[in-house]
Amino acid sequence: MNILEADHLKKSYRYQGKSIEAVRDVSLKIAAGEVLAFLGPNGAGKTTTIKMIAGLILPDQGWVRIVDLDPHRDPRCLRSLGAVLEGNRNVYWRLTPLENLEYFGVLRGLSRKVARQRGQELLERFSLTEKRNAIVQNLSRGMQQKLAIAVALIHQPQLLLLDEPTLGLDVEATEDVKKLVKEISRAGCALLLTTHQLNIAEELSDRVAIIHKGEILAEEPTDELIRQFSGTAYVIELDDPLDPVRISQITQIGGVIADKIVRIRDSEILYQALAVLHPLPILRVERDQANLTDVFLKLVREEQHA
Repeated sequence: MNILEADHLKKSYRYQGKSIEAVRDVSLKIAAGEVLAFLGPNGAGKTTTIKMIAGLILPDQGWVRIVDLDPHRDPRCLRSLGAVLEGNRNVYWRLTPLENLEYFGVLRGLSRKVARQRGQELLERFSLTEKRNAIVQNLSRGMQQKLAIAVALIHQPQLLLLDEPTLGLDVEATEDVKKLVKEISRAGCALLLTTHQLNIAEELSDRVAIIHKGEILAEEPTDELIRQFSGTAYVIELDDPLDPVRISQITQIGGVIADKIVRIRDSEILYQALAVLHPLPILRVERDQANLTDVFLKLVREEQHA
């Protein structure tokens, strides 16, 4: 079941008497329990698209549905939406974590009793129970970020918008937030994740949509998109440098040698190279795999020079 559907969204602004196309044509879908990484350089149209999805600005063309409801026409739709769009700024710093959860729960239509109960459950789930009565501004940035996510979940939304959830966090806090994102998606919530930390996007996402100049360049399952941009070369790492005879033999079949590293252009000559290297100690043999950063840069740079 698709929790979010956005179809052919377009949005332009007037600036100094000129019309600027912020979003030219964007269509997105996210199913229950799925994480979609929505990626793009600054000025690509991500923020405008997210604001249209959240019902904050009207599209010039196209439509949005969250659990089959229009966020621009039906206020009930917003009960299915949670958002952390500016880091930890969606909490009140002079209140405690529990007071924040109670306040925002009531604001989203819960009774105070239910808001308090769910707030206590979220504090326990996010390992914040011991800090429930501390002032938020005195918490670590990682704890503030976890609280911001908890606040966005207090009304049990089916779609969660997460903007840079790990930005500025230390290693331990980053791991905590990544764990929470995985748990939230496994519980059936659909997540739209925006981040410039592409290693985080690669680890957490099921699918990737890359936007540039207001248009979607690619939208694929994360693993499939990376596979498409991965080459057929292999890397062989040796324990010791090669002797001159083997260097000559590897070079003759098309291999490239750099100290203890042998690069083989494709699988057709991989086993020939391994036969030449036998019985030398080999530390690793692996495909020369791309990552999401490689894919992102290649797509954006190709579009810039098109």
